[in-house]
Amino acid sequence: MATTAPRYTKVAGVHVAYKVAGSGSTDLLVIPDGLIPIEAMETEPSFARFLRRLSGSFRVITYDRRGMGLSDPVTTSDPPTLEQWVEDAEAVLSEVGSDRAAILAMAEGTFVAALLAAMRPERVSHLVLVNGTPGVTAEPFRHWGVAANTLELLDETIEQQWGEVDFGIPLFAPSAVGDASYREWIKGAAQRSLSPATANAVFDVLFRSDVRDVLPSIRAPTLVIHRSGNRYLTSEHGKYLVEHIPGAIYREVEGADHVPYLGDHGPILDAVEDFLAGSRRIVDTDRFLTTVLFTDIVGSTEHAARLGDHGWRLLLDDHNAIVRRALADYGGREIDTAGDGFLATFDGPARAIHCARAVCAAVRGLGIEIRAAVHTGECERVEGKIMGIAVHTGARLASLAGSGEVVASHTVKDLVAGSGIAFDDRGLHELRGVPGEWRIYAVAESDFVG
Repeated sequence: MATTAPRYTKVAGVHVAYKVAGSGSTDLLVIPDGLIPIEAMETEPSFARFLRRLSGSFRVITYDRRGMGLSDPVTTSDPPTLEQWVEDAEAVLSEVGSDRAAILAMAEGTFVAALLAAMRPERVSHLVLVNGTPGVTAEPFRHWGVAANTLELLDETIEQQWGEVDFGIPLFAPSAVGDASYREWIKGAAQRSLSPATANAVFDVLFRSDVRDVLPSIRAPTLVIHRSGNRYLTSEHGKYLVEHIPGAIYREVEGADHVPYLGDHGPILDAVEDFLAGSRRIVDTDRFLTTVLFTDIVGSTEHAARLGDHGWRLLLDDHNAIVRRALADYGGREIDTAGDGFLATFDGPARAIHCARAVCAAVRGLGIEIRAAVHTGECERVEGKIMGIAVHTGARLASLAGSGEVVASHTVKDLVAGSGIAFDDRGLHELRGVPGEWRIYAVAESDFVG
């Protein structure tokens, strides 16, 4: 397997390490389970064989998410977000000249893969999820296997025994029980990937993310492969993915190892190769997952009456400048403005929340307050505008925000797990014109800027 030495690309000043192997006509981005850094992949014989076979048919791209392996570290005060890990993946693809790639994700790698496929349908040709999951620790997923309990034990060992995973091997790698070399490899891989402090910083986003609400927005042809005897994440996880990703195909293969490259990985790779060779579908790239931010000035009518037309116009100009400056700072895109309100989109919810908080703080200097709402959902691009139920949902959420408050949907809360953003539960609400009941959250005052 001809493999390049590790290389780096930069994402907003952060170095992200990657490797490329093989020279096939199809690019395949591999996102492994858990903590395995790129430097460790080729030192475990079974993993090396797994990648070697893939690189015989595809150009295989692997990378270390920020905070892991050879990529720049993160801190507990500035933990990574799922959307940043998606940005890392997209930056690596761009760096190696891959405009469109297939993605093979293992287990928790599903979180990044699903979000990338939903947000960037034009860049993802196919999606393969092996022993994947929409969420490990949330209900009802935590009861489908022993992963949630195992990860809680792992979390408890971070400070004193980081990397000691002997207790988990019978559960996620039963064929390696008694294999001292594998035990030393997995321990070394975890320790090389993350220090204890960094493990604390990334643990929530790595293992406690929940992407169930993203799944219906995936348009890429999708194959879900699950081992029938997997006790770590049982087949309910794979079947849930298939039931919620439009057009997804389910393939169950024999075996008890949760780790895909252990045991007989031939049937898994056969399925991958057949799927990528034979599956072709036109993907509607005008439908995509995005985060919408709505803001408006609280008591705008009263302010306008008090200031008069000229004074109100001057205040609006100052307000608009603050909003546009914040959008530029946090990577937002202005879609529409009407009166005193803004609609903007973002590649992920964490930066939309940070932007909203920054605007809330800044406009107080003008003697006004705004309210804001953040929601992530599927939209359609029509003549430069965005449309869809996600836009209506965001607008209805904004009407529930109080003065100086940022509210968010449950989808947003799930996607920013591990980001350090805290929320107060505001209960269930009906949103006019939007089906169902929605659980609403407000960004906690203790976490608020200003």
